[in-house]
Amino acid sequence: LLLLAAAFIVAFVLLLYMVSPLISPKPLKLPGAHVVVTGGSSGIGKCIAIECYKQGAFITLIARDENKLLQTKKEIEKYCVNDKQVVLCISVDVSKDYEQVENVLKQAQEKLGPVDMLVNCAGTSVTGKFEDIEVNSFERLMAVNYLGSVYPSRAVIATMKERRMGRIVFVSSQAGQLGLFGYTAYSPTKFALRGLAEALQMEVKPYNIYVTVAYPPDTDTPGFAEESKTKPLETKLISETSSVCQAEQVARVIVKDAIQGNFNSSVGSDGYMLSILTSGMSPVTSITEGLQQVVCMGIFRIIGLFYLGSFDSIVRRCMMQREKSESADKTE
Repeated sequence: LLLLAAAFIVAFVLLLYMVSPLISPKPLKLPGAHVVVTGGSSGIGKCIAIECYKQGAFITLIARDENKLLQTKKEIEKYCVNDKQVVLCISVDVSKDYEQVENVLKQAQEKLGPVDMLVNCAGTSVTGKFEDIEVNSFERLMAVNYLGSVYPSRAVIATMKERRMGRIVFVSSQAGQLGLFGYTAYSPTKFALRGLAEALQMEVKPYNIYVTVAYPPDTDTPGFAEESKTKPLETKLISETSSVCQAEQVARVIVKDAIQGNFNSSVGSDGYMLSILTSGMSPVTSITEGLQQVVCMGIFRIIGLFYLGSFDSIVRRCMMQREKSESADKTE
């Protein structure tokens, strides 16, 4: 009976591996495709633009700083693979005026053709204790990190539906998979992107449009360097439990997953574990992916509990040290 059960499981797994490619979306071909990247003047956005350009895509870069955009344009053009490729730069704040965002994307499509892939990478971060963060920072982060992805997506979705093809990428964060000390303003905005992505994927999948949510870890970018200056001690100690990735590595993974039409995009072993743990009712791209989630969920939950216990210990220890220091100061 044990042998029969083992044989059945092996046969079932092999069947899943054989069937899953048949239900997976066809990969998007980047040569000649029009890729729009918001927040594309630096960091992960810039590296995603470079990666797509290397594969023959036409690029529209969107960011606020025109000087940075022009510098990035020159850098990207070094990776040209044919003389027909174009890098178009548009300076606009994607989080403020929807009509303006819609107009500039119409102009971009008139010049470079319909958008085949939109990468929503515009974002910012503020760290600090909940009571220390200015109230307007919560509003600003929600505008930039959430509405800054809603507006461009809203502007291109109708054309993608008409063409029965497209990719939309939302760059979230591992802080959009679990809430961490110091990220009370940032995490909710990144969690919101997942809710948007899940609902949108259900709407657009019949039109052969696939949504990807990327959850990059701490990544060596100018934004991360700026954020690190204001991190509370607890946040710094928790961050030390994971390594800092290079933007180029993160960009390669995101572009690959977006091309394949994968809903989740994560980097490294920690990212893989978090994606399994937080999969919930999120869509899967293949039966194989769903099977991995079912099989690994239990053991990853046990590992996750150890991580959470460690984080709680760090926070408690820092609180006790702070109180001890404050008590000593009062005594003096």
